Amino acid sequence: MTDLAALLDRLPDGWSRVTFDGRTYGVTRTRAVDGHAISLYAEELGGTDVVSANVYRTAEEDLLRPCEMPGAKVIAFLRGLEPA
Repeated sequence: MTDLAALLDRLPDGWSRVTFDGRTYGVTRTRAVDGHAISLYAEELGGTDVVSANVYRTAEEDLLRPCEMPGAKVIAFLRGLEPA
């Protein structure tokens, strides 16, 4: 089981630079609805890879809704990223 909240909390709001799998990404994290909706968009700088998802925080759990990619890709990215 993945603690999605802890993985997301590693990223600040706004834009930041991270590395993942030896590549550099620009990541934007935005919050809405008093933090109950989080958007994540990461784009490989100088490459073509993209990671995108929305997360909805409910009273019971955090719901991951990846955008046109497997949820496993988003989780792997969040687990493996390192601040640049």
